[in-house]
Amino acid sequence: MSNKISFLFFLLVIGYSSNAQLDSFATVSDSLQKATELDHDSANATLMTEFSEKLAEIEEQRKVDSIKKAELENQLKALKTTDNINKQKLLEQLEGIEKAKKARIDAQNAKIELMRKTAQGYPVKGVLHDTLFFVFTRLGTLNASQRAINVSEKIRLLYKDDYLVVDSIRFAPSDGFYDIVYKDVILMSISETDALWYNRTMSELANQYAETIKKSLLKARDEHSIGKFFMRLGLSILVLATSFFIIWIVGKGYYHAMRLIVANKTKFLKDLSYKDYTFITSNQELKVVLLLLSMFRWFLYGLFLYITLPVLFSVFPFTRGWADSLFTLILIPFKAVFSAIWAYLPNMFYIIVIYLIMRYVIRFVKYIFSEVQSEKLKLSGFHADWAMPTFTIVQFLLYAFMFVMIFPYLPGSNSDIFKGVSVFIGVLFSLGSSSAIANMIAGLVITYMRPFKIGDRIKIGETTGDVLEKTLLVTRLKTVKNEIITIPNSAVLTGSTINYSQDANNQGLIVHTTVTIGYDVPWINVHEALIEPALRSVMILKEPLPFVLQTGLDDFYVAYQLNAYTREANKQGAIYSSLHSNIQNVFNEKGIEILSPHYRAQRDGNQTTIPANYLSTSYSAPIFNVKVEITND
Repeated sequence: MSNKISFLFFLLVIGYSSNAQLDSFATVSDSLQKATELDHDSANATLMTEFSEKLAEIEEQRKVDSIKKAELENQLKALKTTDNINKQKLLEQLEGIEKAKKARIDAQNAKIELMRKTAQGYPVKGVLHDTLFFVFTRLGTLNASQRAINVSEKIRLLYKDDYLVVDSIRFAPSDGFYDIVYKDVILMSISETDALWYNRTMSELANQYAETIKKSLLKARDEHSIGKFFMRLGLSILVLATSFFIIWIVGKGYYHAMRLIVANKTKFLKDLSYKDYTFITSNQELKVVLLLLSMFRWFLYGLFLYITLPVLFSVFPFTRGWADSLFTLILIPFKAVFSAIWAYLPNMFYIIVIYLIMRYVIRFVKYIFSEVQSEKLKLSGFHADWAMPTFTIVQFLLYAFMFVMIFPYLPGSNSDIFKGVSVFIGVLFSLGSSSAIANMIAGLVITYMRPFKIGDRIKIGETTGDVLEKTLLVTRLKTVKNEIITIPNSAVLTGSTINYSQDANNQGLIVHTTVTIGYDVPWINVHEALIEPALRSVMILKEPLPFVLQTGLDDFYVAYQLNAYTREANKQGAIYSSLHSNIQNVFNEKGIEILSPHYRAQRDGNQTTIPANYLSTSYSAPIFNVKVEITND
C-alpha cells in the first residue's frame, strides 16, 4: 500500500514538475516566437509592400483601360453600319483591352499564390486557445502579428462580459474597410488586401470572420458551463480511480509473479555451464530475473504515468495545451526514429543483397580451393598446399570489396565525424602495425616458397624442432625436449632454414657420425667395424647401404665418418643414440680401440681401453720395460 501511495505522490510531483517545465518551456518558446515573429514581420512587410505597389500599378492601368474602353465603345456606337473597316479596328482594340485585363488578373492571382507560399501567417486565438483564422497583412501602423494579438485579446475581453449577446456581433463598411464590431467596440478591420489574400470580397471575408468569432464564443461558453465543469471533475476522479486501480493490478501482478518464480526456481532455472565451468548459477539467474521483473514493473508505472497526465490535462480546456505538449515530447522522437528507419529500409535492402551475393561467391571460391587442396582439381604450377592460404587472401579481398560496396549505404557514412574516426583508426593501424605487416608479408612469402610444412623436422638458426603451426605472423616449433618456440616470420625469412623431412620419404635422410682411430688399425677393418653397427641400428635403412668416408688424417689418428640412410627424420635423437651404442659394442668385439681424445702410443705398464668383458681370460697388462745403459768412465 505504501508503494502505491508513494507512486501517486511521485505522479503528482512529476505532474507539477512537468507543468513547471512546460511553463518554462512555453516562456522560452514565447521569447523565441517573438524573435522569429519580428523576422517574419519584416519579410511580410517587404512582400506586402511589393504587392501593394504592384496592386496600385494594376489598378492605375485598369482605370486607364476602363476609360479607353468607354471611348472605344462610344466610337463604335457612332459609326455607321456600313463602315465595316473602322468597326473591325475598334473591335480589335476592345479585344486587346479585354486580353490585357485578363492577363492582369492572372498576374495578380499568380502574385497572391506566390505570397501564400512564402509569407508567414499569424493565428488569431479564441478563448479556448484554438486557432480561428490567420492574419497575413499589415494595416496602418500594425503589422500582421500585432493585429492577430490585438484581435485575440479583444475576443478574450469580450468573452469576460457577463452581458455579452453573441448575436450582436456584426460587420459593416467603413471608409474603404469592413469592420467587425460589437456595440461600439471594433474587434477587427478588414482591408481589400486581406480579401485579395483569400480571393474573396471584403464583405464575404468579414461575414466569415464574424461567424467564426461567434461560434468560438458560443463554444467557450459551453465548455466553461457549470455542467461541463462537474462533468470534467467527475471524469478526472474517474481517471485517478482508474490509475489507482491499474497501479494496484500491476503491483499485485508483480508480487504474484515474483512468488511464482521463486517457488518454481528449480523447475524454470538451471545452472548455465559448459563442461566443468559454471557461467551463471541458478541463484544468480533468479536475481537477474527478479531485477528484470522489477524494472518492467517500474516501466509500466512510468508508461502509465506518461499516459495519465495528458489524459488529465486534456479534460480541462486551459490545460489541453499541456497535454498536446506532453504527447509531442514523446511522439516526435518516436516518429523521427521510425521515419529514419523507414527511410533507411532501401539502403538496408541493398546491404542485405550485397552480403548474400558475396556470401555465396565466397562459398563457391572456397569449394574450388578445397577441391584443389584435396587434389581432385589440379592446376598446372599451383601446389595443393597453396590452396587454403590463397583462399584466405582471396576471402579477405572479397570481404574488403564487399565493405567498400556497403560503405556508402551505412548510416552516417557521409558525416564528418564518421570520416574523422575512420582516418584516425587508419593512422593508428598504420603506426602500430608496421612489424605485424612485415611478419604478414613474410608469412605470405614463406607460404609460396614452401620451405616446410606442418610436421616437418626443421632447424631455424640455432633452434631445431617439429613444425606445429605456421600462420601469417609466426611459426611455432616443438623441440625434442617438448619446448614450444614461437619464431616471427620475418626472422624465418631473413635467416636460413634446414628441412630434415622434406626428402626423407623419397631418398632418405643421411645421418652421420665421426670416430677417430689410430694409424695402427687397418682402415679396411675400421670401415667394416663402422658399417656393421649401422646395420644393427633401428630405423637405419639397409638399402642404400651405409658408407664410410675418411675425413681427416691427423697427427695421432684417422677421422672416419659413418653415413647411413633413414626415413625417420623426426627421430634423429633415438637413431644417433642407437648408432653410437652399437659402434662401441662392435669396436669392442673386434678389439679396436677408439682413440678419441688423444692417446700416446705407449703401452708399457698400461691396461688397454677395451672393457674387461671383451678381453680373453689370459690377458694381462704389459710390464714396464726398463733399459739400463752402463757406461765405463
